[in-house]
Amino acid sequence: MQAAVLSELSKPLEVLSGLQWDAPRRGQVLVRLAYSGVCHSQLMEARGRRGPDPHLPHLLGHEGSGKVLEVGEGVTKVKPGDLVVLGWIKGRGMDGGGTRYRGRGREFSAGSVTTFNECAVVSENRLVALPEGVPLDVAVLLGCAVPTGAGIVTNDLKPPKGSSIAVFGLGGIGMSALMATMLYECKLVIAVDVSADKLALARSLGAAHAIDASQTDPVTAIRQLTGEGVDYAVEASGRARVIEQAFESVRRGGVCVFASHPAAGERIALDPYELICGKQIRGSWGGNSVPDDDIPKFAALYREGRLPLDKLLTGRYPLKRINEALDDLEAGRVERPLIEIDPSLGGRSG
Repeated sequence: MQAAVLSELSKPLEVLSGLQWDAPRRGQVLVRLAYSGVCHSQLMEARGRRGPDPHLPHLLGHEGSGKVLEVGEGVTKVKPGDLVVLGWIKGRGMDGGGTRYRGRGREFSAGSVTTFNECAVVSENRLVALPEGVPLDVAVLLGCAVPTGAGIVTNDLKPPKGSSIAVFGLGGIGMSALMATMLYECKLVIAVDVSADKLALARSLGAAHAIDASQTDPVTAIRQLTGEGVDYAVEASGRARVIEQAFESVRRGGVCVFASHPAAGERIALDPYELICGKQIRGSWGGNSVPDDDIPKFAALYREGRLPLDKLLTGRYPLKRINEALDDLEAGRVERPLIEIDPSLGGRSG
């Protein structure tokens, strides 16, 4: 198979052919990939921003879609021929662990799921059968962006009627969170980013206000709109200063939830007095989603037109252009890059 491999931090991924694998062990599933997403976690890992990497060289990617080719002993969740969503959030099923690939006289490690490769040996608990009515390209978003972003809103916050909410950072996770706010009767939804295109998309999805943080201080702007601040803030930019701004934009008694992780070594600074006055801040691990329950739920909302996920797929690339996809994501030129690995399995090709 062909795969994109991280051999050295802060260097382009190597796209290698001829990699081989062992048959899936107990609790593992062999999948032929149709599509993979690219998110900031992979970007940070490839750029060396998550600190030292003891597993080099290794494969990458943690959200994708594809078709089951073979299952290992004990696997009951899926069978050969099934279409599946692959993601990093642990679900039900066996934890089959990682695997290793071989080729060109080298060995490459891999975790329980990878998706920057034509075939992947994946742990049973990192995939879910694809719900009907969801194309394989859109299905990629159900592996990470949607359960994390929309999950923050539907699982963590569940904003009551009349709430105000601000979303900071309009990548795949932030935009998924923004879409999910439209499932509730919020009185005010505010989008914050530095990209005019992303802010325009947020407005088209229902945001009442769009704040360009490169031109305006978002905390000041939000307080001008709300008085004391919003009831809730969702932060998904991956920047420490933006986490601080999201917290500052929340009124006392309100809640800030963040799903991003800034570069290794970065810290956030908060006014402790605001905490004892009732403000809350907390992180969210994958939107507190349970993939086996939440993926069908989000798929149903997509089919109903209430989560227009197609709008997030703004850039499509073959696997050989994976480094271009990473560059475009870093520069903010795309929402969620889509790697077309084998579109013949289903979905649509751009």
